[in-house]
Amino acid sequence: MNCKQFNSISLEEVLLSLGHLPTKQNEKEAWYLSPFASESEASFKINKKLNYWYLFSEGIGGNNTAFMKKYLNTSVNEVLIWAEDQNFSSFQNQNISNQKLENLSKNYQITEIIDVQHPALLEYLNERKVENQIQFLKEIHYQINDKNYFGISFKNNSSGYEIRNKYSKICLGKKDISTIKSDSDSLRVFEGFFDFLSFKNVEKFLEKEPSDYIILNSVSMISNIKNSLDNYENIELYFDNDEAGSRAIQIIKNENQNAEDCRILYSDFKDLNDWMIHKNLSPERQVKLRRR
Repeated sequence: MNCKQFNSISLEEVLLSLGHLPTKQNEKEAWYLSPFASESEASFKINKKLNYWYLFSEGIGGNNTAFMKKYLNTSVNEVLIWAEDQNFSSFQNQNISNQKLENLSKNYQITEIIDVQHPALLEYLNERKVENQIQFLKEIHYQINDKNYFGISFKNNSSGYEIRNKYSKICLGKKDISTIKSDSDSLRVFEGFFDFLSFKNVEKFLEKEPSDYIILNSVSMISNIKNSLDNYENIELYFDNDEAGSRAIQIIKNENQNAEDCRILYSDFKDLNDWMIHKNLSPERQVKLRRR
């Protein structure tokens, strides 16, 4: 990876990988507490269109490389070595399009949305152990730069689509959360839709009644749900077992005393879907798979 490639990665994803979440955001910008020092009011701003940051408390800013040089206090070469090891989704998705993810909405065309039926997609869902939850999904066919693609789609509240297959992880249209209502006074919140689908597989086994559900579609969307939590008596949180997930849960629990961290269910796994995939395997096999 070179500087140009690293600087094309969404800075929001870079910050997320380091465990930093926005305190507020909109389509044009996102605000964070300074990643470099302790502060009570956010002074770190990202311009989403330019993918540039500016730290008002110090009067400095720049691109991804400049940020990580300061964050790691190291050289450009060391920054690029670090970036190579992160497996950023927005870098991997450049194999599909030379555009950054946030610009895909201007360059795609949806050609067909149907019930899931393609053998490759059914096999993919089977591998993820959620093949019996396709009522929440659609098969989507689309074009980017005159090339044809297809995948599993999960619709969000802004009529955008989270799309997954074995080789890609993108969002077409505006990024947003997905809400599924059941007129319940309980709410369950998930990071991604595969975690939601995995939970639906074991909901009855866990003796849980159906509830309302929010799927963030990215932990960075957490600021979008703050006003949605006030009307619930019980809130269950099913986030990833990583620093970003822990910080997101803490943010919610700080403002909602009735919120519960439910990660104990899959405490030895990356996330709920990882637990679903590997829970019936031997401990030795689980270890081998998690190391891959």
